[in-house]
Amino acid sequence: MTNNDIFKKLRVAHKLRDTDIIEILALVDFRVTKSELSAFFRREDHPNYVECGDQILRNFLNGLIIHLRGPMPKKGEQTKGNPSAKAKPKKFDNKKNFSKPKPKKD
Repeated sequence: MTNNDIFKKLRVAHKLRDTDIIEILALVDFRVTKSELSAFFRREDHPNYVECGDQILRNFLNGLIIHLRGPMPKKGEQTKGNPSAKAKPKKFDNKKNFSKPKPKKD
C-alpha cells in the first residue's frame, strides 16, 4: 500500500475536502496548493499523478492529530476541561452495586 493509498483512505474516512486538507496541513506550517494536492489523488496512470512522499503524509498525520484533538499543552500547563487532572476515581463499592436475588415463589 502506497502513501497515496493511505492518504486517499484517510481523506474518505474523515470526509475531508481539499480545503480541509490544506487547513490541516497549515496547522503544522506545511503549505500545499490545491493543484498539488489533487495530483496525489489521481490514478497512477494519469499524466499529472504525483507520488506522495513520506514528509507530506507525516505532516498531514501530525496536522490531523491537532485538528481532531487540539494543540498539545505545554509542559506544566493544564488544559481546560481535563478531568484526569482534577477528578479522582471513585472507589468501587460491592454492596451498593449488587442486590440479592429475590426468592422464587412456587
